[in-house]
This record gives sequence, C-alpha cells and structure tokens, in this order.
Amino acid sequence: MKKPKINISNIIFLLVIVLLIVPQTRQPIQIFLHKGLALFGPSIVEESKRKILTDYNWQLINDSGEIFDFNQAKGEVIVINFWATWCPPCIAEMPSLESLYNSYHKDVVFLFVSNEKPEVISNFITKNKYSFQFHSPKSKNPKSFEISSIPRTFIIDKKGGIVVDKTGAANWDSNNIRKQLDVLLKE
Repeated sequence: MKKPKINISNIIFLLVIVLLIVPQTRQPIQIFLHKGLALFGPSIVEESKRKILTDYNWQLINDSGEIFDFNQAKGEVIVINFWATWCPPCIAEMPSLESLYNSYHKDVVFLFVSNEKPEVISNFITKNKYSFQFHSPKSKNPKSFEISSIPRTFIIDKKGGIVVDKTGAANWDSNNIRKQLDVLLKE
C-alpha cells in the first residue's frame, strides 16, 4: 500500500474544509466568497421580454411601524430587495445597495423587505451603519414577487415593467445599473 502524499495543496484544502465547518468562521468566509461573485452588476431584461407588474395590492410595515401601501409606488421607479441578516449573499451585496440607495433614494422608491424580527434587522443596520429603511410584509407578496431564495432584487420602471430580476448577490452600484436608473427616471 502506498503512503498518502502530504503536500501544501492538501493541507490548504483540509484547512478550508475545517474553517467552513466551524460556525464562527463559516459566515465570514461565505460572505467573502459571495463578494467575489458579486463583482458584476446584474443584467437588464430586454424591453420586449419584460414582465409587467399588474398587482400593486401589497402592504408593508416600515421600521417606524408605519404601513406602506405598494399602490403608492405605482408610476415610480422602484428597487425591491428581499433579504435577511443571516444570509451571506445578502450581506455581501448590501454595501453596493447602500451606495445605490444613498445616490438615488430621493428619486427612486427603495424597499428592503425582510421577514425577520424588526429588532434583529435594526441591530444589523445600526451595526453596519446603513441608512436605508427596512420593511416587513404585512400582506402576501404579489404573484410577481414569489420568492424562493434570497437575495432577490427587482428594478421596476414607471410603467410596471420588471427591468431587472436578479437572484443572488450582485454589484448594485455598477455603472450599468446607474445608467439604467438614470434612463428610467427620464421616461
């Protein structure tokens, strides 16, 4: 029988496996990996292939406890992000969403939607010094927003067309997304 070879690549592989098993190191490693995957901005749906949002009957509760009726956003450019504080890809893309929010929140309706307890979300936002408001669903999501995994982000134009539908981490502060928002705001 041959003796197994011990080389540097085997040691590194074993070390990575151990780090992924240990709970304290697993999430930071996952976030780091997702940040690498989120270097690219999401793709824009061709105009001819855009689904049109027809159901605006959806109520959310913001972090101040006020009810937000999604019908209020009809005719506006909207960015909706479904996320959670425990989700590594959500955490990885959040800095780019925060940057986009800071640049466009006066002109674009941003809805950061999570099912978590408000205290958990508030602590996460405070810890990371984010400035956006978060929302929790008060009623069932419209059919266009049936979510099976997070993060999931939509950009909707003034006519209700879904311009971006992205599952997974992305760079939301990309030039492509900024140009697209500028175009949508001019329509």
